Amino acid sequence: MNAARELSGSVGVRAACLAMGIDRTTYYRKQTAKVLAQSVILSRPKPSLTLTDQERYDVLEALASQRFMDKAPAEIHAILLDEGVYLCSVRTMYRVLDDEYGVKERRNQRRHPHYSKPELEASGPNQVWTWDITKLKGLNKGTFYHLYVMLDIYSRYVVGWMVASVESGDLAKRFIAESLEKQGIMPGSLTIHADRGTSMKSKPVTQLMADLGVTKSYSRPKVSDDNPFSEAQFKTLKYHPEFPERFGSIEDAGNFCRFFFPWYNTEHRHSGIVMLTPESVHYGTAAQVLEKRREVLEAAAKKHPNRFKGRQPDPGRLPEKVWINPPKNEPACTETVDMPSMVELRPTG
Repeated sequence: MNAARELSGSVGVRAACLAMGIDRTTYYRKQTAKVLAQSVILSRPKPSLTLTDQERYDVLEALASQRFMDKAPAEIHAILLDEGVYLCSVRTMYRVLDDEYGVKERRNQRRHPHYSKPELEASGPNQVWTWDITKLKGLNKGTFYHLYVMLDIYSRYVVGWMVASVESGDLAKRFIAESLEKQGIMPGSLTIHADRGTSMKSKPVTQLMADLGVTKSYSRPKVSDDNPFSEAQFKTLKYHPEFPERFGSIEDAGNFCRFFFPWYNTEHRHSGIVMLTPESVHYGTAAQVLEKRREVLEAAAKKHPNRFKGRQPDPGRLPEKVWINPPKNEPACTETVDMPSMVELRPTG
């Protein structure tokens, strides 16, 4: 069609269509459609809420910066609000990224079905903990180090972790006892949930919980989804940009964990707790952070009222309750012997 149009300028439309084997009716219809499409594009006004060129540049500069290049737009938005900065909405960040780079899901997400039991509820920190053990690959094939992690399901705060060369009930007992002592847990106030691994069901661990007045809870056999908070935390660990393919030694594994868990507790913004850090929720400073975000958003709404379309900006709120396997009428959130080689036994606080 383009060749026929060029040729028509010198020999006429009839001769050009005859030479190219194109019907003249088709030629005129295509030309008319093209002119109409161009006129629609030229006549469309620029939306009033569109970012200015400078604002768009500022957003792109922030998203592509070394500081934020590994973070999702929702987390970047929350961090900037905490620092008193509002650039645009999270959705606008995605639009800008889509225009410049293209946005797509970076990894496949597995969808888990809901199960009815066990049903555990937490309405604040230090009510329900969950723990699990994951393997960290060593340098040689078949070599693994065992990472024990204890997590508060309400705040997502890691209350204790340990790297050891083996998995055993005696190590688990010591790990749990020191985590409880660090948090000052009173008898009868805490439930600890775990899967049915040998360490979790071991006699030393069972006896310790009975002695300290801790209620124990276990996942159903072959149902990994009964321990979702620990599984999600391990995913965050292993998808961290600095998580290595293999660790050269147990000391290397311990050094990485000494870096990762303070970052996770004090810097990582968690989507399940309205992009707050686990530390701020666990130790009661979340309200002040959310209030500051509200002030930043209200100032932005006064400056750019049209962008908020008359709605009151809301920084979000913490869930009233967090569940493991909520009932059908509840949403998930309304929200020893000689010790083997061990490099770290540290309940965080």
